[in-house]
Amino acid sequence: MISTIQPANTEIQERRHMIERLQATLSNMPGAVFGDSDLMPLKHFFSDGIYTRQITIPAGIMCVGKIHKHEYPSFLLKGRVTVYTEQSGSEEIIAPRLMISPAGTKRAVFAHEDTVWVTIHRTDQVDLDEIEKEIITPDYTELDAAERKELI
Repeated sequence: MISTIQPANTEIQERRHMIERLQATLSNMPGAVFGDSDLMPLKHFFSDGIYTRQITIPAGIMCVGKIHKHEYPSFLLKGRVTVYTEQSGSEEIIAPRLMISPAGTKRAVFAHEDTVWVTIHRTDQVDLDEIEKEIITPDYTELDAAERKELI
């Protein structure tokens, strides 16, 4: 039998709050960047039912991602980062690396080196605003409600 040790719910909540506080702090800093920018450019690729997104993060940058509704594959193609998530706390990741990100994943990332990160999502949408509505949730309310339903 294989078992995994899951963090206690209070630990998950504490990690979520840490990520959210970091995001609020970063958002209020002069020169804060949100979304696609010259500093952290995004590239978008579409194929039959698949949306692939690539972000380039320069060395020395700290950023916080969005909350994803669904599990998805993620590839660190280049670089070295320290990542903090509610699931695993802090972890150093060195490229190349393939990861499966669980639903609800929100990351705080510090890039030690210039980094290229790719995520892949199943969708038939090609409009970026519609894709975001489909794969991103603004907060944990929707995910927590779905989790409570599964327990019933």
